[in-house]
Amino acid sequence: MKRTAMLAVLALLLGLLTAVPARADLQHPRQAFLRNSIAGLFLHWGERTSPQHTSCSAWEADVTNGGWSASYWVNEAKKLHAQYIVLATFHSRLGYARPYPSEIPGSCRTTRDFLGELIDAADAQGLKVINYMTDDPQWHNEGLSSGDWLNSSAFSSYVGHSVDLTTRDGFGEFSYLQFFEQMRRYPKLAGFWIDNDNAYWERNDLYAKIYQQRPDMTISNNNEDTPIMDMISNEQKTGMTPSYDYPQAIYTALPRLIEADFKLPTGGPWWYGGSDQAVDRKLTFGRLITNAGSSVKALMAETAMVNGRFPAQQADFNNFANTYLSAIWESLGGTEGGGYMFGGLKPGFWNNGAHGVTTIAKNDPDRHYIHVITPPSGSTLSLRDNGYRITSVTNLRTGAPVAFTQSGGTLTLSGVTSWDPYDTVFKVVSNGRQGVYTGVTLSASSSTSGHGAPAAGDGDYLTYWDSNAAEPARLTFDLGSAKRIQYLAFNQREDSTVYPSSGSARVSGYQVHVSDDGSNWGSAVKTGTVPNARGVQFIDLNAVTARYVRLSKTGHHGVARWRVDEAWVGGQYAGGGGSSGTRYEAEDATISQGVVESNHAGFSGAGFVNGDNVTGSYVEFSVNAPAAGTATIALRHANGTSTNRPAAITVNGGAAQTRDYPGTGAWTTWATDTFTVPLNAGANTLRVTATTDGGNPNLDYIDVTTGGAS
Repeated sequence: MKRTAMLAVLALLLGLLTAVPARADLQHPRQAFLRNSIAGLFLHWGERTSPQHTSCSAWEADVTNGGWSASYWVNEAKKLHAQYIVLATFHSRLGYARPYPSEIPGSCRTTRDFLGELIDAADAQGLKVINYMTDDPQWHNEGLSSGDWLNSSAFSSYVGHSVDLTTRDGFGEFSYLQFFEQMRRYPKLAGFWIDNDNAYWERNDLYAKIYQQRPDMTISNNNEDTPIMDMISNEQKTGMTPSYDYPQAIYTALPRLIEADFKLPTGGPWWYGGSDQAVDRKLTFGRLITNAGSSVKALMAETAMVNGRFPAQQADFNNFANTYLSAIWESLGGTEGGGYMFGGLKPGFWNNGAHGVTTIAKNDPDRHYIHVITPPSGSTLSLRDNGYRITSVTNLRTGAPVAFTQSGGTLTLSGVTSWDPYDTVFKVVSNGRQGVYTGVTLSASSSTSGHGAPAAGDGDYLTYWDSNAAEPARLTFDLGSAKRIQYLAFNQREDSTVYPSSGSARVSGYQVHVSDDGSNWGSAVKTGTVPNARGVQFIDLNAVTARYVRLSKTGHHGVARWRVDEAWVGGQYAGGGGSSGTRYEAEDATISQGVVESNHAGFSGAGFVNGDNVTGSYVEFSVNAPAAGTATIALRHANGTSTNRPAAITVNGGAAQTRDYPGTGAWTTWATDTFTVPLNAGANTLRVTATTDGGNPNLDYIDVTTGGAS
């Protein structure tokens, strides 16, 4: 087609397109493939791929002569269990090459249709291809001793007026036309992955016109929250603890599509620079699985050589990943992140240094998976059960049953003698939630328009209550009649960062009050703090009976905003821990060396025991059991140091079992260690004795439950 005729047709087409609303649908059929995806393969590959070319035709010849094959990329993506491929060739630091025969001059364009071949090869195997587009001309001569990657003269002649492609506006016009050329040329192209934004595109309603012309296409944006786009992508860098945890910036909460992009070879440039960089398997699998456990798509960047092949160490990793992920795929494919808006067990930091995520099957709310990425020091794993009554636990890789107990809101797996170096996966089957009250009416001291308190108790995680930045802010639960209150739980909205903490919009300090009539509240029955952490936060109480319970936020992490997807009141713990368990406060026990204090918030009862820092100091609890048998002990403690403070647990002077109590991060960060002991019928003594000169951790209480699940 001649240039003038092509422009006339294009102008007519664009003139017929009118603007659509500036915010994309949060759930739209075009997004289905991304919502069903766990990961994508990010391919940076262009003229500056080593060995760098300055001639477009010479680069194309070397690509072809080297044996480039679209099916190779598709097969490597499948080894990674990725569902889509993002091709970044028109990249600001890769020479702005276009791997297809474009009609628009201005930068490298090939005669062979590499992009079209990739789209067809991916489609044949059920994968999607998204094309990378940039708005950034600032690298227009990087890596060149003279000349420019961009040809302003050729493009100006093409459009009939002077355009400087090295300016943002000029480059915006150049790239703007390419969107429509690609939409017209590639009916199977799944969408665009856009690096930042451009004022020229916005003035000319680019995104609205893409959705109108190609309603099947998705649009993703990198590091800039443009609300009309379907997905926001965040570069997953360093600075998090652990290093594989959530991406730093989460601008908008689910169900907005969220993606984290990261390099597999953590060294070297985004593109192939001529060296065979190692792949950190622990970090890569940690990021992939943690993102899956957060309903975040993992976009994994690999660095292809000129011929499209991956260097040896990346190819080896892909082969390993193919087998490794296949063995546990049911815990990733067809799941959502657990512990957030889709339900599931609590993720995050667990006992004895353990950390990981949980997933929950989309088609079965009682099928859960625990992914232990950083294992505990020992053979026991404890995590919050989030109210689910557990019926079975197996090791997903081996199928072997795993011994477990459930008490006091905690699920404890025991006897695990072998931990996988990257991800130990347990399959957990539950029988619904127990002890959670329904029919509760919620009200609040303040709310933003459209986000009232009832949204925090409607069972719909797509709605939420917003306190309108008030502080203090209060959320009140009306149970309808006087009922037993064992704990409160609330899930804060996932549009808040943990790292950096300055961006967090989560509760810090809190108070809990109860009332019989909704008017007279008396003194707080619990005060404390909750950590700046994702997932459901629990506040355990000494069981009280009342009709009304009020949760007040008295402080915040980062910024004064509080958004709650769902909150609930538990009358008893799943597995009967709330009704048959008994709490023994440490301040009421026998203390050999130490004092009762109340200077670190978050404790239960009147205080906690700060034992002397000597070997042999102990706290001894007097425990009564209705019958002889095995009891589950949940010991609440805090260790504000970075040094482990192990203790020997003895019952009635018998054989000791050693428990490790590593640092919990702060003296106000309380953790629960769950284990089992034998008890006699009637009176028993349970002693917690320090085995090092550091003494015991601070001890708050023990919950004792008999007849737990096993």
